[in-house]
Amino acid sequence: MKLYMKQKVFSWADTFTVKDQLGEDKYYIKGEVFSWGKKLHVYDRMDREVAFIRQKLWTFMPRYMVSVNGTDVAEIVKEFTFLRPKYSILGPGWDVDGSFWEHDYEVTENGRPIVRIRKEWMAWGDTYELDIADAENEVMALAVVLAIDCVLDAQQNASNS
Repeated sequence: MKLYMKQKVFSWADTFTVKDQLGEDKYYIKGEVFSWGKKLHVYDRMDREVAFIRQKLWTFMPRYMVSVNGTDVAEIVKEFTFLRPKYSILGPGWDVDGSFWEHDYEVTENGRPIVRIRKEWMAWGDTYELDIADAENEVMALAVVLAIDCVLDAQQNASNS
């Protein structure tokens, strides 16, 4: 199962959609502008909140909590490294590896793919494809990818300042 996001997903103030393989809106993402820490709400087509991503404040390295249907299911932690970004996904036992700056990475569980993220080069504008192996993990996989993108966006904004 594949989902598609445009580059503007990295904007916190905007509301944007995640589309399915047919180009239909599947999820709506809404960011909170005036809050302590970054927060994203993920809604389904029926306008029900299915996931919530929130930044943990006062930490040395960026940390984001992911809640699905009101239950904390994962914590995404950026690891301290000198050369290339590395992340840990605490909770579900998932691992993540790849080229984060190029949006080409994979989340796995015991070597089994959960979601693969890659940039679509032939699409109009920057579009990112999420190839999710099992529909059962769709919402959590989307939320984890959004949390990782939150960290990347914060770092890019800090380096541009």
